[in-house]
Amino acid sequence: ILGEHLRICPQGYTCCTSEMEENFANKSRSEFEAMMKEAGRSVQTTLTAQYRSFDSYFQDLLNKSEKALYDAFPSIYGELYTQNMKVFKDLYSELRRYYRGSNINLEEALNEFWTRLLERLFKLLNPQYHITDEYLDCMVKHAEQHKPFGEVPRDLKVKATRAFIAARSYAQGFLVGSDVVKKVSQVSLSHECTRAIMKLMYCPHCRGMSSVKPCNNYCLNVVKGCLANQADLNTEWKYLMDSLVGVADRIDGPYNVDTVIGTIHMRIAEAISNLQENKDSLTAKVFQGCGNPKISTKGSSSEDKKRRGKATLEPKSSAQALEMLVLDAKGNLTALKTYWITLPGSLCSKKVMASSAADDKCWNGMTKGRYGEDQGGQGRAGGQSSPGLQQGEGRDVTHHKADSRGSPHICLCAGDDMSGSGSGDSCPDDVCGKRLSKSPSTRQPETHAIPKQSGHGINGASSRSLPSAFLLLLSVAFIAAQHLWR
Repeated sequence: ILGEHLRICPQGYTCCTSEMEENFANKSRSEFEAMMKEAGRSVQTTLTAQYRSFDSYFQDLLNKSEKALYDAFPSIYGELYTQNMKVFKDLYSELRRYYRGSNINLEEALNEFWTRLLERLFKLLNPQYHITDEYLDCMVKHAEQHKPFGEVPRDLKVKATRAFIAARSYAQGFLVGSDVVKKVSQVSLSHECTRAIMKLMYCPHCRGMSSVKPCNNYCLNVVKGCLANQADLNTEWKYLMDSLVGVADRIDGPYNVDTVIGTIHMRIAEAISNLQENKDSLTAKVFQGCGNPKISTKGSSSEDKKRRGKATLEPKSSAQALEMLVLDAKGNLTALKTYWITLPGSLCSKKVMASSAADDKCWNGMTKGRYGEDQGGQGRAGGQSSPGLQQGEGRDVTHHKADSRGSPHICLCAGDDMSGSGSGDSCPDDVCGKRLSKSPSTRQPETHAIPKQSGHGINGASSRSLPSAFLLLLSVAFIAAQHLWR
């Protein structure tokens, strides 16, 4: 029949009624959106699998260290351990909470552990005295300068803070990446892109050419234009992937989580041994500074309380497992760096099943024949010249800078001063702003809000609601990693 009623396809002779054309348009939109979600799910699966592998490894390492402490300390220290079990349990609990992203200052948590342990052990090592809470406050102030546990607290604080910051940043980085892909892959096509995709995929059916595949360059130009917003994520996305690779090198290198986390119980045992060996001199110095406490009516300690043991603990580590995890992660992260800019090509070749570039018998948007070279660049700027979107449809693109005061953003900042403070979802403005300037990106992050419909042509966006915070999110999502670079 004559195609004068057609609103999307060429108005020559056609096999389609108006209702058929509308049905094809709806079908093309739903199919293309499904292609996007399927492609995104593949990336999500990869990132989530990497997160789960590392999370399982890290939790197992921490669990083994804690179990080794519980298994060995009763026989080594007797009541020095049994009467202070809660102090050790609380420490491991705080370490897990910090790793999970709780708003905990890791340095303060470690300082609190050593203070509580010192108070408990000082009383147990001096049972012949009645030591009040006020006296303990004085004791802690005088004892700290004499390093009752030796160099262990300071050394462990530096190493554990770095290791936990790296581990938490690493784990959260995978989750951030997966969440971004999920949200961006679920956006809806604009009205103009629905028309362009319909013309690409189903107008051949209306011309009686259902077996004719779209020309490859035609497909690329249409899809690039409709995914221009997604392509604009490329710089920040690549930075996120590079940052994760960088942290991976550090958790298996200078901030080795295997060495640090797997030996926490050994460092605690070393610290307790130091306190036992220095007990007499420490007590004398405390008495000199705080005065002699009253003699206790409970009498002297039992043999069990005086027990001294030399810890012979083994590290609970699996260096080979960590090395394999890091190698696997780096391979996947490297492969995902160009995801957003290679997505159009992937969709055209694997989903739309476009014809080969040299085929001159493919669907070019009007009929069966050769289509011109791919003239479209990447992102919004490149998509403006996309011939696939200009055949009867203009293109109106507007860039909008983000208002940093009003746009939400994520800053995985685990502690600017290496204190391990922060909840993992925000940073002081001066910190994020300062570090953002160190990003490898040479341009300021932009968000691309979708302009109002002009009534004539495609706006170059795949959706009217692509979340405007994503470019900022990816720009600052790995602030913790930038600090680790120093």
